[in-house]
Amino acid sequence: AAMQLKVYDVTGVEVDTIEADDAVFGIPPHHAAMRQALLAQLANRRAGSANSKTRGEVRGSTRKIRRQKGGGTSRQGSIRAPHHRHGGISHGPKPRSFKQALPKRIRRLAIRSAISAKVEDGELKIVRGLQVEAPKTKTIANAFKGLDFSRSVLLVTGEPDRTLLLSARNIPGTKILPADYLNVVDLLSHRGVVMTVEAVRRAEALWGGERVNKRIAPVPEVTRA
Repeated sequence: AAMQLKVYDVTGVEVDTIEADDAVFGIPPHHAAMRQALLAQLANRRAGSANSKTRGEVRGSTRKIRRQKGGGTSRQGSIRAPHHRHGGISHGPKPRSFKQALPKRIRRLAIRSAISAKVEDGELKIVRGLQVEAPKTKTIANAFKGLDFSRSVLLVTGEPDRTLLLSARNIPGTKILPADYLNVVDLLSHRGVVMTVEAVRRAEALWGGERVNKRIAPVPEVTRA
């Protein structure tokens, strides 16, 4: 099934409508899948390199610090035990992996949910004619203003576009991504999402069609408009 999405030019004027795959742009957002994908992605960023020393690893003497009996005081062995100053850490962090595996279909469902939620909230706009000949930040800033996006914006292109990247990267709160790298964290952490028509087609190829229900399904070729 297809839904109609408005297409704007760089001045924010509606110039066209395009058909977009309902399965990518018009599903009821699955909040549990979005949350699971968000937490997994944030967990996978963690280095997991925190390391504290136990009583066996911390530097210091190993002699018994006083006699076992006869002193009327507590029994003590090592000066590097956790309850002594400069002693080891008990149950402290050790290097480990925080990686969370996420099923492909859950990840795809989460991305489709995040995209659909943006459409539902009126925070996703399709734009045509966003080509710039040479890097020029003002061009992109004015385009965002025309589209009525004054807060953080995620700009999604079909193919990696270095000129657009150089034009947009200096605008506070703005991030530019090719559609292949679209992810739940970036979708949810930016107020507005601007997609080119090519990005819409690429998103449909990546997360629509057979790939909605099949874990292993080829990505269809996208003919360039």
